[in-house]
Amino acid sequence: MHAFLERHLPERRLFLKSDTDTRFIRLRPGVQLAALAGGSALVAWSIIATAVLLMDSIGAGNFRDQARRDQQVYQERLNAMAEERDSRAEEALAAQERFNSALSRISTMQSELLASETRRRELETGIGVIQATLRRTMKERDNARDELGQARLALDETGTAPGAAGTGSDGTLDFLTSALADTADERDQIEANAQEALLQADEMATELALLRDQNDAIFRQLEEAMTVSVAPLDKMFKAAGMNTDNLINQVRRGYSGQGGPLTPISLSTMGEATSPDASRANRILNQLDRLNMYRIAAEKAPFAVPVKASYRFTSGFGYRRDPKTGGRRMHAGVDFAGPVGTPLYATGDGVVTYAGWQSGYGRLVKIRHEFGIETRYGHMSRIGVKVGERVSRGDRIGDMGASGRVTGPHVHYEVRVGGQAVNPMTYIKASRDVF
Repeated sequence: MHAFLERHLPERRLFLKSDTDTRFIRLRPGVQLAALAGGSALVAWSIIATAVLLMDSIGAGNFRDQARRDQQVYQERLNAMAEERDSRAEEALAAQERFNSALSRISTMQSELLASETRRRELETGIGVIQATLRRTMKERDNARDELGQARLALDETGTAPGAAGTGSDGTLDFLTSALADTADERDQIEANAQEALLQADEMATELALLRDQNDAIFRQLEEAMTVSVAPLDKMFKAAGMNTDNLINQVRRGYSGQGGPLTPISLSTMGEATSPDASRANRILNQLDRLNMYRIAAEKAPFAVPVKASYRFTSGFGYRRDPKTGGRRMHAGVDFAGPVGTPLYATGDGVVTYAGWQSGYGRLVKIRHEFGIETRYGHMSRIGVKVGERVSRGDRIGDMGASGRVTGPHVHYEVRVGGQAVNPMTYIKASRDVF
């Protein structure tokens, strides 16, 4: 090994000369080999470290670019969702205005319908009176003709008018002439009255036909308006998984008073069958009653969104990765993120059953609604209601915060039916085309 190194790395001497003496350093082959190996290792390490640093710099740049692109895409999605939310809100306001307009038109049409029905009954009564008068007049005319015939027959047989015995022939003639003149005048008057009554009857029949056509048009428009008004509400409740018949029956049990404008029409006191118009009016009144029950149920069920200001939808209903532990965990509600202090509102009429601190939820409000439904609002920064307080949809119940087990300010919103958590978006999406 020494001979091999001597051939390739012969011994070298490095002279160091000063003013007084001269020294040298002997570089043996082993020392030279060690120096070469160390230098090679240092150069190799420098090359590898430089390559690693360059690759890290390039990779970090790619990651930053990718993160920037992801952030831009995410921001675009947020803007699109905000625009969609605003458009949905505008559509909801427009639907509410259409709904209120339809209710106003239905109320006006109902008043016109009742007025036209009253007028029709008055016309029918007037026609009946005219027909009775006409029959009585014709009967009187026939009686007068019979009396005139009897008087002429008595005159021909005896030469004396009935009831004029003992008078002379001149008196008899004057009496007959006067009776015939009176009878002729009465006959002419009766015929004129009959003709006038027939003309009035024809006019009333024409007016009655026009009135019936008008009533039919009003009925058709009312039926179409009721269909347009009831169908979206019916679709909303069915989309939320609620049985509409049971829902209406439950609401009606709470509002079971009798009377009012929605009472079925009954124009007969003799137990007779109702007319077709009355049946149509009763069907419309039933639809109005159903619409009213739907309105009451919609106010009591949680169909609204708890946040009216700008928000960001951060988490949906179902299993997800826990933001704290990283494990798979059930998320029993939906999260709406926004600044601390954002107002929170009740999503339906109900009674506050809990308002305080609860582990995990932080500051929590629970509201019990009708139909076995409960809503929960968690992680609040301020609670503005008390236990036992009755709230209506749209009432402010507190502010958004970051209390409890959270990673940032938001409201955790839950809907529970019979104690079981359901997806709140089912109710929110169901009412999107109504409210």
